[in-house]
Amino acid sequence: MCHPIAPLAVSAYTASSALGLGLDAQLVALRAEEGALRPNDFSSAPLPCWIGRVEGVEAAPLPPALAAWECRNNRLAWLALAQDGFLARVRAAREHYGAARVAVLLGTSTASIGATEEGYRRLDADGRLPADLRREAIHTPHSLAAFVAAALALEGPCLTISTACSSSAKVFASAERLLRLGLADAALVGGVDTLCDSVLFGFNALELVSPSPCRPFDRDRDGISIGEAAGFALLERAEAAPRAPRLLGYGESSDAYHMSTPHPEGLGAAQAMQAALASAGLPPAQVDYVNLHGTASRKNDEVEASLLARLFPDGTRASSTKGYTGHTLGAAGILEAAFALLAIEHGLVPGNLGAATPDPVCGPHFAWRSEVRRVDVALSNSFGFGGNNACLAFARSPT
Repeated sequence: MCHPIAPLAVSAYTASSALGLGLDAQLVALRAEEGALRPNDFSSAPLPCWIGRVEGVEAAPLPPALAAWECRNNRLAWLALAQDGFLARVRAAREHYGAARVAVLLGTSTASIGATEEGYRRLDADGRLPADLRREAIHTPHSLAAFVAAALALEGPCLTISTACSSSAKVFASAERLLRLGLADAALVGGVDTLCDSVLFGFNALELVSPSPCRPFDRDRDGISIGEAAGFALLERAEAAPRAPRLLGYGESSDAYHMSTPHPEGLGAAQAMQAALASAGLPPAQVDYVNLHGTASRKNDEVEASLLARLFPDGTRASSTKGYTGHTLGAAGILEAAFALLAIEHGLVPGNLGAATPDPVCGPHFAWRSEVRRVDVALSNSFGFGGNNACLAFARSPT
């Protein structure tokens, strides 16, 4: 996509991560430059690494009416939906537009696979799942979106997008298309991914997990820290919420260079960022802040830092926030979109936590410490396995 789109209002948003529940917890930690990574205390077998774990998920079962959807991923989704007055805003949209005119588009990389893992660990003598986990609805990649639609009584288009780490960024693009085509009047977008053995041991098998807290863009970085998060946003046409921040544009690409390694010249990432600028009608010099994908893997950070220097003037600020939360995989897009929106709302450029010795490839764009400054336009990068890339452009309300 290279032509400008009509901006959409982000009329409400919320995010929860290892930093805490709701936007205030995220903002306090970003301002104080305090991360929430901790030694791994989650996996079913020992694995020496650090994780970003959300407190309180185990103590927050779903309401009895939603018991059929019970699993850790949906618990975190429900906890996050209850923050920042978000449920009330969605219910107001449902009443205003009608349940069939509010779409649900959610991204996840693992959905509720943690429940399926538990089921296989607890197979009965006949090789069947234990009775309490014989619930088909949670053993599917669509569990998250189906749960949210059912819990909020939304009847519009309901889609799950699973494109690895770009999943909950790409939902914004899909929502814009649905609204532009007149298939919906509002869209609930977002994503949730919770910790599970599949991702912890899977990424460890790829030799991508650091035994210490991750250090994005540090010269001596040695891998990622895996986290979990949930976040949601309500998108409407601009006239419905004239004072809300805007989704100005987006870019998507898939370079298919390698299953787990980015293109060495950042081809797909560059295409996504350039398309986001084009669809927003923005010159690079107008971007105040870029929330980088910055996972602390060797190649990803190198490629993204070089790309930043090629595309933006020195005055554009940039940082990775994964040193605070860990890499939240399918929820990274929505969590870091929320960080970009917080940067605009509160005039805060988050510091690049964890980098003690910056990689020489990093230029003057990097905010190594948090900075108080006006942010009118912010980009958020999300680059997934297989070269599946997304970039979102957000801006302050023009009114």
